[in-house]
Order: sequence, then structure tokens, then C-alpha cells
Amino acid sequence: MSKKLPVALKPVDRVEILTLIDNYIDLLLPPSDIVTRPPIIKDGHIKADTLLAEHGLSLLVTVFQGENKHTVLFDTGYTKVGVPHNMQQLGVDLKAIEAIVISHGHMDHTGSLYAVLDHLPGPIPLIVHPGAFHHPRYTRSPDGALRLWPRTLVKDDLEQTHAQIIESQTPTLIADNLIMVTGEVERTSGFEKGFPNALMEQNGEVVQDPIADDQSIVIRLNGKGLVVITGCAHAGVVNTVGFAQKTTGEQNIHAVIGGFHLTGPFFEKIHEQTIEALKNLDPAVVMPMHCTGWKAIQRFSKEFPSAFVLSSVGSKLTLTG
Repeated sequence: MSKKLPVALKPVDRVEILTLIDNYIDLLLPPSDIVTRPPIIKDGHIKADTLLAEHGLSLLVTVFQGENKHTVLFDTGYTKVGVPHNMQQLGVDLKAIEAIVISHGHMDHTGSLYAVLDHLPGPIPLIVHPGAFHHPRYTRSPDGALRLWPRTLVKDDLEQTHAQIIESQTPTLIADNLIMVTGEVERTSGFEKGFPNALMEQNGEVVQDPIADDQSIVIRLNGKGLVVITGCAHAGVVNTVGFAQKTTGEQNIHAVIGGFHLTGPFFEKIHEQTIEALKNLDPAVVMPMHCTGWKAIQRFSKEFPSAFVLSSVGSKLTLTG
């Protein structure tokens, strides 16, 4: 890959990130200079229906450059109902979505994919790491038992839908070269060891699952630096940001957004190292989501007082160059 670096990622003037699904929702959160919160009132009446939260992630990412605008869908949540329901509540124009990116093959990022594809008017690129189709995958419980993960990403089934599958382990440019999908992320930080209880079946044996299919989205904001958007960051959020720097040649980090997978006792051991590494990057915006976990989110809010943004379903983050 080094022969192809850096990737020619073009800068954008503005990026909008609309949270379609996340683990948390608070309809009473106030807006800020960069965050718009969803309205709860229409024509003077409090709405009778509301947005849904679930243990999953789905983001609508729109980039602007001059008169050009491009929108992609990053992940599709856990259930079949959450993302479509929230899209309707938020008035999302499905026709505007020109590509779908799947961060990895787990069920809490792929659950509404088929439902979304059913509602799209025509063919659409679906960017995935080839490892996202791997099955079976397991989690080992504390008593040693294997728990089988549901299979929600089936290549044969997807080929019967509007999806035009693009499999890549290396960085892929989409949206007129304004968005980069990282492909497989190099793991160099030393302290980010992956998900210890994740297992997979390979050649008839159950082995450690490195979740090699984990990938993220990267955008270059004009004059500000990189916006890095992770799904679960199973490769490590610090590794992911470092890989974004390496592949684009841009060292400034403006925003780090998404699931950082720092929940639970195993990952609590690396909270300090993660926070210190991100502090050294000095991002202007830190918006942890989904699998980051309550304890880690509390730490980020304390350690990044001016940069921290609390994620909530229906919120729209706007970053300008």
C-alpha cells in the first residue's frame, strides 16, 4: 500500500453528520453553534411520535464543496425498524444517498441494510471490507461458552438487491473523491489489542477474531484538517486516526466522531492511554457514540471540555472549513 500513499482526498467546505441511530437519545438537549437538535414541536404541537434509539449506529454524512453536494449512509443500526423509522421522522431524502458504507459485519451496524435497500429507487454502491461477510463469528461468555452472532450480511442475498458490492481492503475514494473509506486499518498503537472475547471459525477451528473488516470514513475539511468517523473502532480509535493521517498525508485532526469501543472492564484499562493519545492530536471536536460506553464518555466530557459534543439520535453536527 505504501507505494500508493498519500491518497488524493480532496478537501470539502462543509460536512454535516446526522445521527440516524445511536444508543442514546435526549430530546431536551440544547443546540450549539455546531449542533442542531431535532425539533419536538410541529405547528405548535408536541409530536405524537418520536425518534428511536438502540444499541447500534447509523450516520448520514453529507459533504459540500462549492456547488457540489454528496451524501452517503454510514452503517444501518441494529434492528430492521430503527433506521427507516428515524429516516421518516427526520425527513431524510433517500434519493440523495449515493453510496452506503458498512464499517464492519456486526449486526448492530447492518441490521436495517436490507430495509434501506428495499426503499432505494435504484442501484447503489455498497462499500465493504471482504471480511465483513465472514461467518460464523462468536463471543465467548465468562463461563467459556460460545455465543453465535447473527448473520446479517449475506453476499448472495445482497446481490439480489439494489446493492452494487464494492469489496476493498485498501482505502477507497467515493463521493467525487471527497470521502475516503479507510479499508483495513493498520494496528500500531501497542495498547489497542482488539476485542479479546471475539472469536471466529476458520478452517474448521475457532480462533481469535481480529475483526479485520473494521473500517472508518475520513474527510478533509478545508483549512482545518481531518474529520475521522468510526463505526466501532475495533482496530482502535488511535490506530484509526493514525492510519487516516498516514493515508492522506494530512496531520491535523479537526474531529473524531463515532463508536470508540471503550466499554467494559477490559477496555477501561486503556481509557487513559486513549485519552492522552487523542489529547496530543488536539481535535476541535470529539463526539463519542455507540460502543464508547458511559464511563468513557464521562471521561471524554471531562478531559475535552471545549471539544466534547454529546451524541443523541437526531442531532446534526455541522463542521465548516
